[in-house]
Amino acid sequence: MFRILNATPLGPGVKQFEVEAPRVARKQQPGQFVIIRIHEAGERIPLTIKGSDRKRGTITLVVQAIGKTTSLLNELGPGDAILDVVGPLGKPSEIENYGRCIVIGGGVGTAIALPTAQALHDAGNHVTAILGARTKDLLILEDEVAAVTDELFVMTDDGSYGEKGLVTAKLQELIAAGNVDFVLAIGPVPMMRAVAETTREQKIRTIVSLNSIMVDGTGMCGGCRVSVGNESKFACVDGPEFDAHAVDFGVLMQRNAMYRESEQKALEYFRQHRDAEVARARGACADA
Repeated sequence: MFRILNATPLGPGVKQFEVEAPRVARKQQPGQFVIIRIHEAGERIPLTIKGSDRKRGTITLVVQAIGKTTSLLNELGPGDAILDVVGPLGKPSEIENYGRCIVIGGGVGTAIALPTAQALHDAGNHVTAILGARTKDLLILEDEVAAVTDELFVMTDDGSYGEKGLVTAKLQELIAAGNVDFVLAIGPVPMMRAVAETTREQKIRTIVSLNSIMVDGTGMCGGCRVSVGNESKFACVDGPEFDAHAVDFGVLMQRNAMYRESEQKALEYFRQHRDAEVARARGACADA
C-alpha cells in the first residue's frame, strides 16, 4: 500500500496528492508517469508525476476527476492509501540548452509541464510559460510555474483573468516578437494540435505529451497506439512526448474517443454508488 500523506484541492474537480512511494521518488524524471490501482478490483490508470521529494520518499500527483477512477481517487485523503503505484514509466523529457523556450500548459496539463519547465530553466534556457484555462477558477499552479520560469502569461477563454483568448494567440505574438527555439505544449488534444499548426511553418521544434491517450501503460493493450511520422508508436512506452509536427492528430482524436461511451457508463455507475465505492476503497486500505 502507498499512503496518501497530503491531499490539497487546486480547483473544481482537481486535487493534488502527496503519496509515499520512495522507490519511484528516487528514480523519477520530468515527463514520466506512474500506473496506479486504488484497490484489487479497480482499473489501472496512468498519472503523470508532477514532482518528487527524494528525502521524504514521496511523489506528487495532480488528478482531475474525469472518469470513475479519478473521481474515486479524489474522494480520498490523508490516512487513506493506494494499493498499487508502479513506475516511473515512460521516457523522460529531453532536456537540452535550446535557447528561448516556450512551455504551454492547458488545464491540468500545467502540472505535467511544470517539472519540464523547471528542468529547461535549470539547463540554462530562457523559459516563457503560457498557461491557459477556460476561466480563472480553472487555472492551477500559477505561482509555482512563475517561480521556475523567466516570464509568465495567462490566457483565459472568458477574459476573467490574465488576457482573453487562446494560448495560440499569445504564442503567435511571441513568435512574431523574436526568436523561439523550442516549444512544449501539454493539455487538451485540440490545444496541442493548434500549437503544432502555429509553429509548423517556422519549423520550430515543438513537443507534445500524449499522456491523455494512455490506458494500460505497458504497450500491451494497444489502446495508446498513435501515428507519428507515418509509423505506429505507443504513447506509454515510446513517449509520452513526441514531435508535434509528426503526430497525426486526426487519428489521435479518433482513438481518444474510442472508450468515451464505456467511460461515461462507468462514471455514471460511480455517481450512483459513490458512498459504497468510497467505502470499498477505504476498506481495502484498512484491511492491508
